Amino acid sequence: MCDGADETTTGASGLAVLDAAAERLELETGPNVSPEALRDQLIRLRHVIDLLELPFASMVISLGTCDEAEWGGYPSPIQWVRHACKTSAWTAVSAFHVGEQSVRLEHSARALRAGEIGYGHLALLAQTAAAITESPTGSGFDETALLRKAKQHTVGRFFRDCAHARHAADQQRFLTEQQDTVDARSLTFTTFRNGCLGLRGFLDAEGGAALRTALEPLAKPIGRDDDRNRERRFADALVELAGHALDSGAPPQHVGQRPHLQVTATLETLRGLEGAPAAELEMGGPIAGETARRLACDASVSRIVFDAQSNVVDVGRARRLPAPATRRALQARDGGCVWPGCDRPASWSQAHHLQSWAQGGSTDVANLVLICRAHHWKIHEGGWLLIRSDEGLVTLPPLPDDLGPPFRIGPLAHPRARAPSGVDTG
Repeated sequence: MCDGADETTTGASGLAVLDAAAERLELETGPNVSPEALRDQLIRLRHVIDLLELPFASMVISLGTCDEAEWGGYPSPIQWVRHACKTSAWTAVSAFHVGEQSVRLEHSARALRAGEIGYGHLALLAQTAAAITESPTGSGFDETALLRKAKQHTVGRFFRDCAHARHAADQQRFLTEQQDTVDARSLTFTTFRNGCLGLRGFLDAEGGAALRTALEPLAKPIGRDDDRNRERRFADALVELAGHALDSGAPPQHVGQRPHLQVTATLETLRGLEGAPAAELEMGGPIAGETARRLACDASVSRIVFDAQSNVVDVGRARRLPAPATRRALQARDGGCVWPGCDRPASWSQAHHLQSWAQGGSTDVANLVLICRAHHWKIHEGGWLLIRSDEGLVTLPPLPDDLGPPFRIGPLAHPRARAPSGVDTG
């Protein structure tokens, strides 16, 4: 049973009126409404919805006074509201706090009814009031000061105002809550059958800010021809950040050497011969030969010879491509990524062979350019051409599907690569 829960028909009749009004409103709104009228209707409708949140919060608190048997087997009335009312945990908890703090928030509720604040402001006020009043060391909740800020700021900005108020009232509790979010950090990898990786994680405020600060500059569009959407650019930025860390030797050594990507490929694969098998990327599975050629552009390459029974006959010494002196010359000459419009610096660029070393191209400054990871991918997997002509470096987009395959195998496989010299093939 619920305290003071005598049934009346008032609430039911009121809800019936609201149901009918909602159906009529849906019929009255449509594409023929002028923009001015539409904006006015949106403001008024949002205000009505906010007003309806007040009785909803009052009902949630009333449900809390009922016996546990009335919660439908759920551990709390909040859980019942989540499931039975088909709403989020945030909505249910907010309603509980608003109903619970209604006595302390009379001025704020009056401001809501007057349209001076929204329900989002009121929910934050209620949660802040609950946190401060429940704290044994809290210095007291000041509704007037926070309500003044609520009338001036958006809900997002007001969230920060409430955080400052909670910190001022109880610094230790604020710190404890922050420590809890650090303990909740998580990152889960899901490997798919094709070697792709799914990510799912949670970062606290500091960790999230550090990651976004590192990724934001790398996720900006690079050049006028960058047609990647925002999500793709951020994913590429994360890969670029990881690759740069590996290239710079930042991660601690493992088994006596710095972490690195390991690719195994046959010579036929690196040369792009027909019938060659795919390359193997450690922790990634089979990858296209074109990807292997891109990774081999600026890498340590070891030769391993097998006999007919797959026994290792010879292991050659690792050979760095290019040599440190060549890399310094490239940095001095190119200054960074040579792709038109790209501003990636030399330290974030890779050495790229205009003519693949696996196909006889030399590893010297004349056959090398600096290219960022995103544009390096466009050259290899993306089917673009980077050509050195008398006028300088020229980029050519891939041919339409009806004119030929987008990927190149030999140095003259692309029709537009026949005239200039120094064709990019790997």
